[in-house]
Amino acid sequence: MIPVYLGLFCMGAGCTVLLPLLVLPFYPAECIYAWWYLYPGAAALAAGGLITCAARTKLYKNGSEQQNRLKLHQDSAVVLAGWLTAIAVNALPFILSGTYTVTQAVFESVSGWTTTGLSVVDVDKAPHILLMHRSIMLFFGGIGIILSVLFFRSGSGGLRLYTAEGHADMLAPDAGKSARYITYIYAGYIAGGTVLYRIVGMNWFDAVNHSIAALSTGGFSTHSESIGYFHSAAVEAVTVILMLLGSMNFLVHLYMLTGRWKNVFLYGETKTAAVVLAFSIPAASFGIYRTLAPYTGHIGASVRAAVFQTVSALTTTGFQTAASFDGIHPSLLLLFTVLMLIGGGAGSTAGGIKQYRLYTACKDLYWTIRDSCTGKMTVNPHHIHSQNRILTAEESGRREVLSFIFIYMICFWAGTGILSLYGHPVGNCMFEAASALGTVGLSCGIMVSGAPAPVLWTGSVLMFLGRVELYLVFFGSIRILQDIRSRLQTAILYKKDRI
Repeated sequence: MIPVYLGLFCMGAGCTVLLPLLVLPFYPAECIYAWWYLYPGAAALAAGGLITCAARTKLYKNGSEQQNRLKLHQDSAVVLAGWLTAIAVNALPFILSGTYTVTQAVFESVSGWTTTGLSVVDVDKAPHILLMHRSIMLFFGGIGIILSVLFFRSGSGGLRLYTAEGHADMLAPDAGKSARYITYIYAGYIAGGTVLYRIVGMNWFDAVNHSIAALSTGGFSTHSESIGYFHSAAVEAVTVILMLLGSMNFLVHLYMLTGRWKNVFLYGETKTAAVVLAFSIPAASFGIYRTLAPYTGHIGASVRAAVFQTVSALTTTGFQTAASFDGIHPSLLLLFTVLMLIGGGAGSTAGGIKQYRLYTACKDLYWTIRDSCTGKMTVNPHHIHSQNRILTAEESGRREVLSFIFIYMICFWAGTGILSLYGHPVGNCMFEAASALGTVGLSCGIMVSGAPAPVLWTGSVLMFLGRVELYLVFFGSIRILQDIRSRLQTAILYKKDRI
């Protein structure tokens, strides 16, 4: 069954590579760049079609129902293969442009598909077709490669693939319908954001690109100064709204759109985000007011910058109004690093550890302290409000949450250590590693176009781990290696029998 999905992913990736050609009627002078997209797009479509047809023919020939079912951890292998295929195919236009090395092309593709926003592209000189290509990667990376496939095909194994990609909440009884609901909500917000951006003064091209980047919490901008280029409080306000929407679980969006506001405010992640922002914004305002030029001494401007940058860091979007994070005060660097580690909501377009895991870990700590301070005969309730119902401590997966946080921090410190080998200050390395692993995109100048190849590959791995998530990569990799070994053993035995 895996080859069938692999073929579909290859065809889907080919379509995403061809979509940037839609801007050519508006920018006809850029037709000279069309071959960057035509060749890899057509090749991926053809290869995907051949793989799918061959795999389906084999399945129908065997005629076994068991052949159509995904085995243990094959769902993880399918998701992992889908993401790697999309990244590889979408890196080709950057390579064909002749401007970027393979390392830089893969880095940019990973950054786009993982909705990170770290970039090696000089956006002030890049053609519109390449900028649109980056935004299209953000669009499909935000909803996920599996949801993109399930939008058209739910079929066998759809539910397992849906949950394997990290979508824990079902908006409908069927995985295909849930995928379509999420896509409709997602596309509707992008359309609304584009109109709002146009109203507050952006041109259409900037409005479309920034609306996609804000809602996907991706952070790619069409200007090197990011949102700071516009010098507009209205643009920043629209961006903050879109970033917050993008960081919410899609089930919360369904509650809001259907008027079930009580469920929205009972949701654990909503309360977590509110508490974190309530503490972080005043702290960031004070730090910016005291230390960050040109905001020093200007209360209003400091609060405005703090609101924007705090939301951008927590939602893992990566937009910025400050010129650079290189050289900012260590206290601000630490605050934004912590926010990037926390991240957005589970099942949203955001990255990070996720607010649900933080909420569960804090609840677990509270329960431990409370239980140790009360008598042995006292029965204390352990409940968490999530998914429109109350989960018990066992259902909330406390051990899995704590294990994930532990592994996540190991990856964070490993990334920090590798970056520090290149002579950067440890604080900056922590900031950059948190940004890459949390799929944020804020940078203090380490992962840039001129960075050494190992630095960019480290960033690519961290971004991929942060978006696809650690357990899926682990189990998917093991399953792929097991399948390869099994096929090799079968081939060897077949060859021996022939001899």
